[in-house]
Amino acid sequence: MSEAIKSKPLGGVGERERVPFGQKVAYGFGMLGNQSFSAFMDVFMVILVMALHMDPFLAGVLRAAPRIWDAVTDPIMGYVTDNARTRWGRRRPFIVIGAVIAGLSYMAMWQLDPNDSVTYNFFYFLFMSLAFYLGYTIFATPLVAFGYEMSTDYHERTSIMAISQWIGQVAWMISPWAWVIIYLDLFESPAEGCRILAIWVGVLCTVFAVIPAFFCKERELSQEKQSAQLSMSKLKENVVEFMHSIAATIKCGPFFLLCIATFLIFNAYMVITQFQYYIFVHYVFGGDYGAVGTYPAWYGTLASIATAFLVIPIISRMSKKMGKKKAFIVAMSISVVGYLAKWWGFSPESPWLIFLTLPLTSFGIGGLFTLMMSMTSDVCDLDELNNGVRREGMFAAIYWWFVKLGTAIAAFISGLTLNLVGYDEAAGAVQAAETMTQLRVADALIPAVGTLLGIFVMMKYSISEKDVNETRRILEERNNNGSDKNAAASSSKKEGDWDDSGVTV
Repeated sequence: MSEAIKSKPLGGVGERERVPFGQKVAYGFGMLGNQSFSAFMDVFMVILVMALHMDPFLAGVLRAAPRIWDAVTDPIMGYVTDNARTRWGRRRPFIVIGAVIAGLSYMAMWQLDPNDSVTYNFFYFLFMSLAFYLGYTIFATPLVAFGYEMSTDYHERTSIMAISQWIGQVAWMISPWAWVIIYLDLFESPAEGCRILAIWVGVLCTVFAVIPAFFCKERELSQEKQSAQLSMSKLKENVVEFMHSIAATIKCGPFFLLCIATFLIFNAYMVITQFQYYIFVHYVFGGDYGAVGTYPAWYGTLASIATAFLVIPIISRMSKKMGKKKAFIVAMSISVVGYLAKWWGFSPESPWLIFLTLPLTSFGIGGLFTLMMSMTSDVCDLDELNNGVRREGMFAAIYWWFVKLGTAIAAFISGLTLNLVGYDEAAGAVQAAETMTQLRVADALIPAVGTLLGIFVMMKYSISEKDVNETRRILEERNNNGSDKNAAASSSKKEGDWDDSGVTV
């Protein structure tokens, strides 16, 4: 390990450290690889229905089932990366190994042929996607945890997440054009285009994903903050500690609010991600695939550009001016207006109108993860205050467990919604007018209602900058006095018990 990337102990309030810009960018490239896997997955999934003629419900099952598997493996990986002790650190080895597994299986997953039966394609895709999501968990869980622990500063945490989300938006700017590329005359069929493009995506995602492992500093914790020693001889103890760690994390009141709010907002959005393509094709352009052209691609790209160059800078400033909670509520409220405006935005007479809603709707997902990941970093400090250990990996795992479980549910709801509104994949370009009306209602109302519910949940969240700084002050005193080993025992609470807000000592 080079001197440039050696770990250093976790500091306290006195340091008020600032992470070098180069490390923020390197972490951002890791998130670019992370988000590219997901962004292109959403695009390619349309191929299952439109090129391989799979029933929308079966396609929904293929989106959902691997995510359930992913959600099961996440907490295990969170526990492992928190407690692993290798010469390369707790995070970096898993980022590299997981990224390679995910990249190879991602390329293999999309080698589908329409000449094969639907049953064969279904089970082949299911098996390969299980392999992909296992690798993805091994890579993504320590990557997210890495970001949580890069800084102890309240505002620097938001800066780290803002830059990483900004760079990650490149995935969403580019991925919509996969629809256009796949249908070019360069390929014999859309299925062939998907097969070839998936190879390029898999290679690039893997390269981006491993960058943080080589260029970002990882924190090395003292023995007192390592809550378990992983070994086969202590398997029973590890299992008991693993279950305890899950329970203690979920019992964290402020963190649970972040998870539920994200569950409601993000997964309501995920339900309708594919609806816009169907609405463009069948409603705005009346089933004329040629007239649709690049509209869906521009919609996705401009949404990401609005997020990167408008939303994220505004969110960062709002967070510094009014605090993370108020910035969150304002951003989500703006997105609700945008979601409802989509009803008028999708117009056969003026197709360009939908682009006017993008600066509003982009406040939803753009603001959500920038602020939620920053707030989770704050919660990790409270966990150390109450329990005397650092376990960013478990917090990352449980947070994304909620996201992925919700995504699985959203996939089922998405496919079910298409069936309920009467979408007929066998009918091709011709869809009933009533079907498209109901689909447009769902496209506007589902994310709006989910976001409003998320705002309601976050009204109870009350960890402020003052609370975070006080927590860091106490932790610094403990570190200086060498009392970490007895931190949990000295607490007036039982380990794992939490208030819904504020600092506990």
